[in-house]
Amino acid sequence: MNQPEFDPRTFDAYAAQYDAALQQGLAVSGEGKEYFAQGRINWLTKLLAGLREEPQSVLDFGCGTGTSARLFRDRFPRAEILGVDVSAKSLEIARELHGSRQIGFASLTEYQPEERFALAFCNGVFHHISLPDRAGAVNYVFRCLRLGGLFAFWENNPWNPGARLVMKRIPFDRDAIPLSPLNAARLLRAGGFQILRTDFQFIFPRVLKCLRGFEPILSRLPLGAQYQVLCRKPEGATVR
Repeated sequence: MNQPEFDPRTFDAYAAQYDAALQQGLAVSGEGKEYFAQGRINWLTKLLAGLREEPQSVLDFGCGTGTSARLFRDRFPRAEILGVDVSAKSLEIARELHGSRQIGFASLTEYQPEERFALAFCNGVFHHISLPDRAGAVNYVFRCLRLGGLFAFWENNPWNPGARLVMKRIPFDRDAIPLSPLNAARLLRAGGFQILRTDFQFIFPRVLKCLRGFEPILSRLPLGAQYQVLCRKPEGATVR
């Protein structure tokens, strides 16, 4: 299958002002992007520990300016990390801020999948992908993963009013098409993945942070502003 085709123009236009545009939406939660980025990595790391997985190779699909790649390096200091994106300008910033011998960045057209990553990760990427192209994006990740590899698929929860409000306030999210947890699971299954679990995070805004201790208990309920579908490429899978 050919590489999926995405339009880079939106994120090229916002690359230099990405953080400011993102904060325009996140401000309603009382938190900044670092809080959410760290929260996603913390939750994923907890689940990986429960599976006795410590990935030594990580693909950050739709890496943007590289924030998650940096956090993966901090959490898995021996891992090789590759961020891929369609936006050349975002990749330039990512290389400048976070590039190293351990962390590399490449465009989707530059990197050819070769079934070598133990973990793939994406956050808020698929709502920017047109409906006809989403299956191709899943297939790209599937071909990047080794047999038994894991895919941590994070998206905004359209069932959460706060998440919808945040997206309306972010210029590059206003016209995006969100996908529900059910649609995400259906898409991933159709792409050959085995669904392990779906969790919901970021229920309470900063003004109610005293209640955040309850969030792990409530993580299986569809309340959070974001959700993660954790899935696996089966050991007997064949490349499609």
